[in-house]
Amino acid sequence: MATSGNKNINAKLVLLGDVGAGKSSLVLRFVKGQFVEFQESTIGAAFFSQTLAVNDATVKFEIWDTAGQERYHSLAPMYYRGAAAAIIVFDITNQASFDRAKKWVQELQAQGNPNMVMALAGNKSDLLDSRKVSAEDAQTYAQENGLFFMETSAKSAANVNDIFYEIAKRLPRVQPVQNAAGMVLDRPAERVASASCCS
Repeated sequence: MATSGNKNINAKLVLLGDVGAGKSSLVLRFVKGQFVEFQESTIGAAFFSQTLAVNDATVKFEIWDTAGQERYHSLAPMYYRGAAAAIIVFDITNQASFDRAKKWVQELQAQGNPNMVMALAGNKSDLLDSRKVSAEDAQTYAQENGLFFMETSAKSAANVNDIFYEIAKRLPRVQPVQNAAGMVLDRPAERVASASCCS
């Protein structure tokens, strides 16, 4: 959920997608400005944070980079529950990763935060000669499903910062935090006068 106070917004953001789509590389490029050619697969999830100044607010992203392997799929709801935003990542050179991204979108639409800002990232745009998913197909799918779409390249840094900035701009600015399940610890009207055992 995005929480705000004095134009400071904390927003939980989750990256979802198939193994090898480049989720960790996108986050590493965004947070540290680095690219590792042979990134090891994420086990479970990794956590990062990054702060952006956007228009009239400061947005602090709490970023959960989830593992893409199918054996970790059951852990994903733990990471996307309560998220204010999600980036669903696919590899433009791999049609199966685009198909898997569509399944993530369906899952988020069914089980995620209904006000979640969702972005579809066609990663590895530096590999145009190996393209298997057209930008037009991805754009059409995104529009039909209430997402915005950008092609990115963690390797060349193309659109990496832009996708995070666009999410930050789309986050709701005022979203009061309520804890309906919380417990009230002090009710002044119900205080009992103190008494001692002997009076």
